[in-house]
Amino acid sequence: MMIIEFILIFGVLLFIHEFGHFIFAKLFKINVEEFGFGFPPRLLKIGQFRETEITLNWIPFGAFVRLSGENDPEVKGGYGDSSIHARFMTLIGGPLFNLVLGVVLFAIIFMQVGIPDLKSVQVYGVNEGSPAEIAGISAGELIIEINGVTITSTEQLSSQVELNRGKPITITLLTPEGEEHIVTAILRVEPPPGEGYLGVTLVNPYKEASVVEALPYAFRATGGYAIQLLALPGQLIRGTISAEEARPVGPVGIYSIYSQARERDENNAGSTNPEDRLNTLLILAIISVALGFTNLLPIPALDGGRLILLLPEIFLRKKVPAKLENIINMVGFAALIALMVIITTMDIINPIVMP
Repeated sequence: MMIIEFILIFGVLLFIHEFGHFIFAKLFKINVEEFGFGFPPRLLKIGQFRETEITLNWIPFGAFVRLSGENDPEVKGGYGDSSIHARFMTLIGGPLFNLVLGVVLFAIIFMQVGIPDLKSVQVYGVNEGSPAEIAGISAGELIIEINGVTITSTEQLSSQVELNRGKPITITLLTPEGEEHIVTAILRVEPPPGEGYLGVTLVNPYKEASVVEALPYAFRATGGYAIQLLALPGQLIRGTISAEEARPVGPVGIYSIYSQARERDENNAGSTNPEDRLNTLLILAIISVALGFTNLLPIPALDGGRLILLLPEIFLRKKVPAKLENIINMVGFAALIALMVIITTMDIINPIVMP
């Protein structure tokens, strides 16, 4: 059942990609001959949307869009006959929809896990034998006040501690159970290396987030994962990561990662920490971002490769001949198939293990 579940979910991610191409083609009035659920051969026609046939196909995996005149600029109203702007946006529509889906999934995650409350300070850890431990401060407590001064940031707390080093300070704390208590701690003058005057490590606690509050963090996470993917080749060349860590994965490897994430979520079903139960959603968000980013790589047959072939027309006003473009894309497609066979073989011989 896990494999069927994965095929359906991964198919949805591919469907979103093709739907992006479809929407932008329609927006720019490019004729779309067919939007297919799954891959050919065709099982049946299930509907018609203007000039577009909606079909159901035998291979139940993803979707595809067949544009009129995709390989023939002589076809009126087709892809090859459309403006450079229309072709550019149609090509970028698929990856863009995958990235948008990544943002949506990350937003859901942040709404479940919460976002940092930058106006609160929480004790993350207490050093052994420190003034904080002697005073009875515990990890998980919020620091509300120091000497009557309301604490709203770690910088403000550090400033208050710096001003009072070597002196006793009164600290008002709030326990995770919501109980307030006051302690007195005598700050150190010369703390041990790696420790502060009070002897605590601090964090901003997490708070519930609305959609609006979660979105900036979702955009940041999406951009962060895209940058990580972009940085992989350079890190591999510099030796900062191993070839094993940077290896590409195919459907078999992705399924392995997905199944491990699902297993973790099932094992953590009783956890009170939402983060323990969101491994699958996180993996799907990362996969969606990776799909969008990978399709933008300048490789023939991928969307990015097709975008590269538009550059001469954009900058030199000279269109790449259709025959040459078709040859480049066919060679690129054959190379991609060969690469996928190699990657899939590696995934089978050396299965991916989540850290």
